[in-house]
Amino acid sequence: MKKILQYLFEYKTLSREQAKEILVNISRSQYSESEVTAFITVFLMRSITIEELQGFRDALLELSVKVDLNGYKLVDIVGTGGDGKNTFNISTLACFIVAGTGQKVAKHGNYGASSVSGASNVMEQLGYKFKSDEAQLKKELEAANICFLHAPVFHPALKAVAPIRKNLGLRTFFNMLGPMVNPAAPAYQLVGVYSLEMARIYNYLLQQTGQAFTIIHGLDGYDEISLTNDTKVITNHGEQILTPEYLGKRAVAPQDIYGGNTTEEAAKIFKTVIKGEGSWAQNAVVLANAAMALQCTGNYSSYTDAYNAAVESLESGKAYQSLQTLVNLQ
Repeated sequence: MKKILQYLFEYKTLSREQAKEILVNISRSQYSESEVTAFITVFLMRSITIEELQGFRDALLELSVKVDLNGYKLVDIVGTGGDGKNTFNISTLACFIVAGTGQKVAKHGNYGASSVSGASNVMEQLGYKFKSDEAQLKKELEAANICFLHAPVFHPALKAVAPIRKNLGLRTFFNMLGPMVNPAAPAYQLVGVYSLEMARIYNYLLQQTGQAFTIIHGLDGYDEISLTNDTKVITNHGEQILTPEYLGKRAVAPQDIYGGNTTEEAAKIFKTVIKGEGSWAQNAVVLANAAMALQCTGNYSSYTDAYNAAVESLESGKAYQSLQTLVNLQ
């Protein structure tokens, strides 16, 4: 590792093969914690290259626990995290609203490394038990239209660096990798990113997969549709900038979508919103993200139709039913 670090400290970049080999070695605990910390820190000080990101992704996918979920056309809504905004669990809530419409969802998530409550924190708090058992996950998909894939269960390399990420408490390149390594390989992805540079990188990488995708970036720095400002939207077909009024009827203030100070608070907000008892702003933000994911599937002729389906899922109680069914299966 010392040679690698020396090489990187000279402002050189890694090839795809080198990046892959290093991450494989990290997962095998071949380097000390301080060496891995130094390696991660390099990418906090400069932008990651597409080759490096591809190599890291190759390693995670090669090492991952494989899961085949019955040939369902799945969707995932996932943010890179690390935007420092501490919003409530918008993506995870949007997944349940999508599941409430009948669309199958394989939500990939992890504990928050740079936020109070990541998707895994809130799911665990709600009573979900992490698993990699294919039969169980299929059962959840069939009954509740949704299953949850806790990243460290499927990616040993992530388990190896979890303590370091937690101690750093900063956004690292692992944030960038999360949305690209869902072990269920969903047919449709709504990916939220924290910067325009990241949006460009993702656009390049996702175009190569041939899958339907939508990348979203809140122009004031959110890795989701926040309705606090305009949102950059990139799909297989091009890009546009959409207003809060178009996406969610009107704009909201940052404090309206705050996620609380503890995992318990985050879970409490989650339950309030999914029961249909959230504030206007909370509901609007979740509905906008769910609608964008539904539109990505190609099953709706317009964003308005997708938005109406999301509203129906929340207001009819189907989204909440989906959560209850999932938790009862644990």
